[in-house]
Amino acid sequence: MALQRIADFEPNYKEEIFAGEDIKGFDVYAGDSDEKVGTVYDALVDETGRFRYLVIDTGIWIFGKKVLLPIGSARFDYGARRVHATGLRSKAQAEQLPAYNELEPLDYDGEEQVRGVYRNQATPAAATPAAATPAVPASYDRSNYNYDMDRPLYETNEQNHQNLKLYEERLVANKQRAKTGEVTVGKRVETETARASVPIEKERVVIERVTSAEAGRVVSVGEADFQSGEVARMEVYEETADIHKEAYVREEVKIKKEVVRSTVDAEETLRREELDVKTDGTPVVDNKTI
Repeated sequence: MALQRIADFEPNYKEEIFAGEDIKGFDVYAGDSDEKVGTVYDALVDETGRFRYLVIDTGIWIFGKKVLLPIGSARFDYGARRVHATGLRSKAQAEQLPAYNELEPLDYDGEEQVRGVYRNQATPAAATPAAATPAVPASYDRSNYNYDMDRPLYETNEQNHQNLKLYEERLVANKQRAKTGEVTVGKRVETETARASVPIEKERVVIERVTSAEAGRVVSVGEADFQSGEVARMEVYEETADIHKEAYVREEVKIKKEVVRSTVDAEETLRREELDVKTDGTPVVDNKTI
């Protein structure tokens, strides 16, 4: 799980997480002693916003070396602006820790080196069996490791981490609109051969020559009128076919979209952090929810 510096994850972390306070610069002391081992340089959170490490600048204690302190191995005293590194008890232990370089990403192997040093240290409440060395599976690697395997190193509680937020997961259902395709409507021209028949009429002149009933009769002088030239005129007509193409509206095409609604069901396992308050003796604990 990728880790981020707290300011990269939440730029307004002072107000949003620490109620106006800034843990950067808090003095860090080894265990419950008054031996100052450095100051808080930064904090690292995972991608869900859970605190995983404090970055401790050891200053002159180990020549300016920066080391990581798992959040479960830290106890905050906001009034004194102190952090008690309950899991960091000696200079020799700090020297075993790999140096933290903020310019290089912290990978699984780097974290495993850090965890290996702290797993060998007892917690402040070592007198109780529950505070023994974390029970880590005998076989694990980067593919199956999770921080719950080292809960004493990473879990937070109200007693030691008053202003650190507790987180829970929620199932968030959102919709995303994505283009799945498109429909293009075009036109194409198809051709066919059509035939049409139109009856037409045309006129013709018929000249009939018949024998007159008076054929052979002798006409008197002056009755016969011999002449040359036009003696009759008749106009002749005929019809011609007028066949042509005309375009007309055959049909209309209307295009629209319809929304088809359906419900998508999903099931996830949600996690939630709860406080684990441990007491020794008979203290009075008033656990209030504000």
